[in-house]
Amino acid sequence: MLKNPAAKYRPFPPVQLSDRQWPARVLTHAPTWCSVDLRDGNQALAVPMNVAQKLDLFQALVKCGFKEIEVGFPSASNTEFRFNRLLIENGHIPDDVAIQVLVQAREDLIERTFESLVGAKNVIIHLYNSTSPAQRRVVFGKSKEEIVQIAVRGAQWIKDRLPRLKGTNVRLQYSPESFSATEVEFAKEISEAVMDVWQPTPERKMILNLPDTVEVAMPNVYADQIEWICRNIRNRDSLVVSLHTHNDRSTGVAATELGLLAGADRVEGTLFGNGERTGNLDVITVALNLYMHGIDPQLDFSDLGALRDVYERSTGLTVPPRQPYAGELVFTAFSGSHQDAIKKGLAEWDAGGRSHWDVPYLTIDPTDIGRRYQEVIRVNSQSGKGGVAYLLESEFGIELPKDMQREFGPIANDLVDALGREVKAEELKAMFWREYIERTSPWELIHFHADGVDGKFRCRASVIHQGTEKRVEGEGNGPIAAFVNALAGSGAPKFEVTNYREHALSAGEGASAIAYIQIRLADGRSQWGAAVDTNIELASIKGVLSALNRL
Repeated sequence: MLKNPAAKYRPFPPVQLSDRQWPARVLTHAPTWCSVDLRDGNQALAVPMNVAQKLDLFQALVKCGFKEIEVGFPSASNTEFRFNRLLIENGHIPDDVAIQVLVQAREDLIERTFESLVGAKNVIIHLYNSTSPAQRRVVFGKSKEEIVQIAVRGAQWIKDRLPRLKGTNVRLQYSPESFSATEVEFAKEISEAVMDVWQPTPERKMILNLPDTVEVAMPNVYADQIEWICRNIRNRDSLVVSLHTHNDRSTGVAATELGLLAGADRVEGTLFGNGERTGNLDVITVALNLYMHGIDPQLDFSDLGALRDVYERSTGLTVPPRQPYAGELVFTAFSGSHQDAIKKGLAEWDAGGRSHWDVPYLTIDPTDIGRRYQEVIRVNSQSGKGGVAYLLESEFGIELPKDMQREFGPIANDLVDALGREVKAEELKAMFWREYIERTSPWELIHFHADGVDGKFRCRASVIHQGTEKRVEGEGNGPIAAFVNALAGSGAPKFEVTNYREHALSAGEGASAIAYIQIRLADGRSQWGAAVDTNIELASIKGVLSALNRL
């Protein structure tokens, strides 16, 4: 890297808009959405989708609720052309969905595009040409006036052919490609020149798409550009101002959201941000960002996992594990403090403690988009007692007392740390079983019987201690107290039971119950034990021995 990057690079000039309004605005409704997965997304694939894959993805987009879908560049290849014809001739396009097609300002390409649209009910014809200084200089070698003439000729060629689509509801869209790198005054000039040809009205609006084709500035600059156009272009009420951002500076979502504040009406983007270089705008992220603020996005992502499967199957791409909302690891927490906060927040929500979602670290309820609470907590060596306890309870119905969580959490972390990887719920349960339930040495219960009258109990039991069977008897105010008394004369250290809990197991153990026993020795040390049995009384007695065995 250069020691002085200013010798090679320069900052992007700001837009002169001292009284900008967008910073004080708040989004209150969803924009019009247009998916460009089948065109802009498809062109970025190493192996473009075939017709069957495009159809699969098209149907998924329709199911999500997209009413405008850019299906391709029909003049670019036979595959693109055949896909248009397949959609139209086989009736795959719902009556309330418009297909959008892209075309450059070349007459032969426009002619082929019109051929591909015959018989469609609703279409958007999207004309574009590049307008930035670099494109004008490097690619075309043309002046501003000559670039305007390219756009005007293309607009006229389209207008001349509109009678050939009789019976089709046609809307027209123009993009000054590389808008964000174009002088706003020139973007206005060329857009108004196209408007002069197409003559949009408030009743028959034209779509003016202002793409951030390559991110060249901070998102607030793009917002200024959008607001400047919205405030200065002629006949704004005859336009649908549309955004199409890319992610070169990793701020495509921010640029879109600020562009909406700046006055835009419509957003183009792709599922999961597929697109050239660092990708297009991720429509899902913007839509669910609105959703988490209580705004209906007008798109249905209630089964985001299934949509991700279609996307990966169609494109051959993989959704990154940290992709907002959709990634495998989004609704997870490896930090112990995060896990504890999530567990408590979910418990508050489940108990009806709040009217609006406010769970720490979870911006939305995972179940709203087809995710499961069981996916929320995962355990590795960084996990704390909260995450361990949540997973045991949610997966197996094992409800550890608070103090026992503090004891088992570090034990589980040490075991996971030794493995050097994340553990599954079943592995965590096995750790708990080995540590508490399966302890049979040095004490093991062979037989236990207790009976009582008027709160006084007497027990008789057989235990094995260090390989030798012993018969013991004792008395107390309950079966557990009687058993503790019986052990006192059999070589057990002096102790008392300080905590006892039990409950039925709700998963995987049939009619079994689990008991948790905490004992305190004469020297002040405390220890937990646990045991499972179909008889709750026997579970509690075995729990006492579990605690002794863990000394």
